[in-house]
This record gives sequence, structure tokens and C-alpha cells, in this order.
Amino acid sequence: MSYNDHAPVPLGGKLVTPVTIFLGILSAIAVIILLVRFVYGLGAVTNISDGYPWGIWVVYDVMIGSAFACGGYAVALLVYILNKGEYHPLVRPALLGSLFGYTLAGASVIFDLGRWWNTWHIFWPGYAQVNSVMFEVAVCITIYIMVMWIEFSPAFLDKLGKHGLKKKVEKYMFVFIGLGVLLPSMHQSSLGSLVVVMGPQINPLWQTVMIPLIFLLTAITVGYAIVVFESCLSSSGFKRTFELSLISRLSKVMWIMVVAYLAVRFLDIIVRGAAGYMFHLNFETLMFWIEMACFIAPAVILAKPANRRHPGKLFATAALLMLGTFLLRINAFLVGYDTGDGWHYFPSLPEMMVTIGVIAMEILGYIVLVRYLPILPAENPAANK
Repeated sequence: MSYNDHAPVPLGGKLVTPVTIFLGILSAIAVIILLVRFVYGLGAVTNISDGYPWGIWVVYDVMIGSAFACGGYAVALLVYILNKGEYHPLVRPALLGSLFGYTLAGASVIFDLGRWWNTWHIFWPGYAQVNSVMFEVAVCITIYIMVMWIEFSPAFLDKLGKHGLKKKVEKYMFVFIGLGVLLPSMHQSSLGSLVVVMGPQINPLWQTVMIPLIFLLTAITVGYAIVVFESCLSSSGFKRTFELSLISRLSKVMWIMVVAYLAVRFLDIIVRGAAGYMFHLNFETLMFWIEMACFIAPAVILAKPANRRHPGKLFATAALLMLGTFLLRINAFLVGYDTGDGWHYFPSLPEMMVTIGVIAMEILGYIVLVRYLPILPAENPAANK
């Protein structure tokens, strides 16, 4: 099967539907809340405090949102680094999800800054803090967003009919593909380093020098899970043929990654002598086991090859891996974080509505672009027989 058998084409169809209207309403609510935030400050809409300066916006938008946006990175590892060309039809859809996820995550950082008007300091040499993990994350993510827009530019150029310019861009695309693999590897692991520098305030179940590797492994794993999840939803929502053969093979890669992650995770806990914390009778331990169950269940289900050809089970395992990645980061930065007596945090309703609104914006943008740009591969029903 050649790449041309699955050449990307615009999906077409109606844009204004009950789903897009609902997503638009959620997005509008988030924008209104953010207007209040920028006028009256963080305290007007959030429950963050001196004890919990990082609320759900930072943890979801940056830690979780960027991990959920690793589909393009994970597929690029297969196609361009491991030379698995059969997965090329997944590149543009995965890259689009990554593009929206990272762009919104990068923009969302401004929501969390008390002096948001000083954001430009990050990129000015005189203010650079080269020994800061947060500085490295900010710069890496910013550059990666620009790299992804360049990687995605052929889709726009196809739509505009600028084939000559597209050829010129693609001539140097290998440079941006290389950066597109290097930069996420750096900042996804560095997000784990943020846990390390928080020291004993983090529960030993998550406080480990291996957490950068743990974050990187889960970012790659959830990248494949997101691709499977989006494929299932797009085939159902857009009434397209499900690319079962391709997704089935991808799910094997996803299974290998989750098994590797579980081996590293449990071995790390045992070697550090922290195994006893897995059996404490407290809320943190309960959340730990719920988190781990979301990784163990997919590992068990996907171990059976027949389950990798069952769309329902593929969807369920992808959803579980997304939930597990979500909980890993929530647990590491909020549940497992104890800054001392007297400090508590639970997100306010406006915080949650902004988070929901950001997700709605990403889904709405995805729907719009796949309908008008050549992103999703042309259908080839024969590939599924």
C-alpha cells in the first residue's frame, strides 16, 4: 500500500451542527471568564493560594494538555525515526491534534501568570534564566509550536494551490522534523523535572529522580492512545470507514510502550524502597492505584492480539491510557503535593469552565480544519478487509 492510496483530502460537510454550536458556547463561556480574570486578577476566578500557586489551569493546560498533544511527536518517532512508513497516513491528523494542543497550552500559560504582561521577558536574553527548568520548558514549547506550524504548512499550501512553494518548504522539512522529535523529548522530560525540584513536598509515590523518564514514556504512550482515540471518534462522528488494519498495528506499539512504562514505574518504586507507600490507607494511595489501574488494564487487554482488532476495546484502552496520564500528572502536582497544614485546594467553577472551554476550542478547531483542509487520509475500504 502506497502513501498515495491514503493521500489527505478535505472532509467537507456542514460546519454548523448541534455539536459545533455546543462547543462554541463552551468556548465563549471560557473567553468571558478569562476577560474577568485579566481585568480583576487571578483571585477573582480561581482558588489558588500561596500554598497552592499552581491550580488546575497550570496542571491541565501545560502538564496534561501538552502530553495529550504528543500524537504528532509519537507518530513522527515511528515514521521518520524508526522508518515505519505504513503509518504515514496518520501523520497529518496526529500533527493537527498536536498543533492545537500545544498552541492552546502555550497560550494558556498566560492565564496563570500574575504579571502576564511580562510574558515577553521569557524570550528576551537579558531576562534568561538558563539554569531554570521552567525556562527550558517555556522556550522548548514555544519553539516546538513554531516548528509544528511549519510542519503543518503543506496542508495550507495544498488548499491554496501553492504547489511550488510547498515543494520548497518540503525540501528543508527534514530539519523541522528533527526538531519536532528533539524538542518534545526535552520538555516532556523536563516537566517531570519540575516534580523533582519540589522536593519532599511531593509524596514518595511520585517523588523520584526517574520521574522525567516516567513523564516522557507516558507522553509517548498517550500520544499513540490519542491517535487511536481520535481515529475511533472521527470514524464514528464523520461516518468514515475505521482504518482497523492500521490502528490495530499501532495498538501493538502502544501496548509495548505501556508495558515498558509499567516495568519502569514499579521497578523504580521497589528500588527506592517506597513500596510500602503503595499500601498506606490514605487518599494518595487510593489515587495511585486508580492511576495505575488505568495503565495495567490496557496492558492486559492489548496483550491478546485479537483485542487489537476490536474497535470497542481499542477505544476503551486508549481512553484508559488518557485517563491514566491525566491522573499521573494530577497526582504528582496536586494530589501528592503537601505544602503544609492549613493549605487546601480544589478548583473553582470558573477554573473548571475555562479548562473545559479550552478543550472545546481544540475540538472545534479540529472539526473546522479537517472539513476544509486536506488532513484526513482518503478512505480505502479494502485496507480493512
